[in-house]
Amino acid sequence: MATPKTVTPGDPGRLVMALVYLRTMAVFIVVWAIIARWTANTALLPTPLAVIEAFIDLARDLELFQHAGISFGRMLLSVAIASALAIPLGLAMGLSRKLDAFVDPTIEVLRPISGIAWIPLALFIFGIGNALPVFIMTYTAFFPIVLGTVAGVRDVDRRLIDAARTMGVPRRTIVTRIVVPAALPSLLVALRLGVASSWTAVVAAELIGAPSGLGYAVEWYRELLMTPQVMAFIAMIGILGYACDRTVRTLAVRFTPWAVEMRPST
Repeated sequence: MATPKTVTPGDPGRLVMALVYLRTMAVFIVVWAIIARWTANTALLPTPLAVIEAFIDLARDLELFQHAGISFGRMLLSVAIASALAIPLGLAMGLSRKLDAFVDPTIEVLRPISGIAWIPLALFIFGIGNALPVFIMTYTAFFPIVLGTVAGVRDVDRRLIDAARTMGVPRRTIVTRIVVPAALPSLLVALRLGVASSWTAVVAAELIGAPSGLGYAVEWYRELLMTPQVMAFIAMIGILGYACDRTVRTLAVRFTPWAVEMRPST
């Protein structure tokens, strides 16, 4: 029988994971350096040292942070809009089978359509600016959040809801005091997926429809054949994406410690 696992600060497992991560990254960089030396073409594949130098130069000029800040702000706005739309809808769909049967077919038709597919139409509607990438990133973040919210509500113990109804608890109180807290772990997982989806779409959204941001910078330096700068911005996308994921996971541990502690140990 599995026993609850309590996560404590300074867990040796974290140190082991960090060492494994560093080892993996070291192997990756060595393989990258070997392939770069073999190709001997910095426009095709620069060396890790060239990318690091480009990263430092762009950071020193603040260009790297300016574009990163713009993209990060768009992502925050997109996730906020998507959450404001998806969470109430997901709660309603999870609580009402009739509403779910009515709305779910539309969601399942739209969900497989990539946000990139909407860029040509969105260009006509929004033009080049801030609205287009925000729309694409909101679109991609919406579906994981709404489906995760529905799944979280469906997993709530129905006996708790029935007991509250038997005692005459108002429906609004049932939702805010029983359903939402019980579904919070699943909701935070859905939010994490929404953040990841939104951030993944940032390059495609900014590549064509924005005059700034990390995606715009990647395309700009690609046209100039400055591959080290291109890869420096790509590295920044990865760093910020990892930081966002870790932040959401930390929030999940902070607000739903019971979900972490009750995970079975292996």
